[in-house]
Amino acid sequence: MGSEQIWNYIIDISMLSILLLISTFMKRQLGFFRKNPIPIPVIAGFLGLLLGKDILGIISFNSVRLENLVYHMMNIGFIALSLKASARVRNREYVDSGMFIVSTYVMQGLFGFFLSLVFFYTIFPETFPLSGLLLPLGFGQGPGQAYSMGKQWEELGFTHGGNQGLAYAAIGYVWACAGGVALIAWLRKKKKLAALGDTKDEPVGKYNIFDDEKPEELPLKESIDGLTLQLLLIGGVYLLTYLVLKGLGYLLSGAGDFGRNLAQLLWGFSFIIGAVIGMAVRRVLDFCHQKKWMKHSYTSNYLLERVSGGAFDYMITAAISAVSIYLLMDQLVPFLIITAVGGLLTILFIMKMAQRVYKTDTLENALAMYGMLTGTISTGIALLREVDPHFRTQAAKNLVFGSGTGLVFGFPLMILLNVPIMGHVNNQPILYLLTILAFVVYLALLVFLMLIGKGRQKNHPEKQGS
Repeated sequence: MGSEQIWNYIIDISMLSILLLISTFMKRQLGFFRKNPIPIPVIAGFLGLLLGKDILGIISFNSVRLENLVYHMMNIGFIALSLKASARVRNREYVDSGMFIVSTYVMQGLFGFFLSLVFFYTIFPETFPLSGLLLPLGFGQGPGQAYSMGKQWEELGFTHGGNQGLAYAAIGYVWACAGGVALIAWLRKKKKLAALGDTKDEPVGKYNIFDDEKPEELPLKESIDGLTLQLLLIGGVYLLTYLVLKGLGYLLSGAGDFGRNLAQLLWGFSFIIGAVIGMAVRRVLDFCHQKKWMKHSYTSNYLLERVSGGAFDYMITAAISAVSIYLLMDQLVPFLIITAVGGLLTILFIMKMAQRVYKTDTLENALAMYGMLTGTISTGIALLREVDPHFRTQAAKNLVFGSGTGLVFGFPLMILLNVPIMGHVNNQPILYLLTILAFVVYLALLVFLMLIGKGRQKNHPEKQGS
């Protein structure tokens, strides 16, 4: 990479920083943004899209560079989170929340995939048959995962798959914010909820759920800064991730086309591989500390949370700014139908299931889950603050710990997502049907596990405020 290319990336990051700065000002000073639960990176992203080459043409972002930033910022964010120390979670509601999250992914994947297949075999044959599988990735997991998967599918025949992944995520944020505002307004009218007051003069981060822990700084006599150590660990884990992916690619290359296709797909799961390696490194560090081989605990949950939060803020801003409207035109109608149906079904599914799963704080949990499962955890927290501004309920913790337990229940889903692409590559559409059936069984199993015993709990509810 030449010096000019490096400067281009620096300029892109600088422009994203300016967008975030302007959006922070808008959020603090403009009544519309103050009173509505729209995260600052989402405002910045749509501002970048508006000012970009496809609309006003004021900012000339390079989509390829922004997409690369999305990919790497996602990996950095997940690695940083994986290095954090975490307490053992045994609360049944956290486990149910994990299943709730994954069951929504599965529902979104089931209907998204079904609709894209219907379009492909009927009125819109130009539709990529697997495009609907980007719905749970874009809505439920965010732009990084949706772009990563769509980009890998480009190598296997999905034209502009990376851009479509970003577009699914961008529409997901629209559903999260607009749908969330509409839900809150309806619930205030129906349930007579008190409106949250103006937050213009409220200290930023006063009720931030992630700021409960104080920074665990190294002693001042140490000659290296604590943040530098966190970046050192993240960089080391990222290097290991790259080496593992290269090694797997080398081993799988001997398995013919199937192996090469699988190796290509693995790069789309780099964030998972990085997170697994990060958790392993964390266990090694904890073991060395327990054995007194290390005097200090060199990781800081506070600093790692700040690194991951910053990476995700830039990732979201870059992801929305990178969407190319022109590249969507060929499949615009199927895209709009799939996202519209997906958004409506997500609202209905979450509101219905929340009434069965959460016997207390039902409204708070439903809003928080809806915000996260159409956007990100920050969108979920933003919606939650409208009805629980001081996080007195357990809903915020259900988001955080449920996301952790959801990794276990979601692992089969990541495997399932790769079955139909093998069917596409090898011209075996029977794998499409098998995937649909697997989604149905998977969803039924998760719902059963969530609801088992709820009838008995209904008669003996326990208060679960935070």
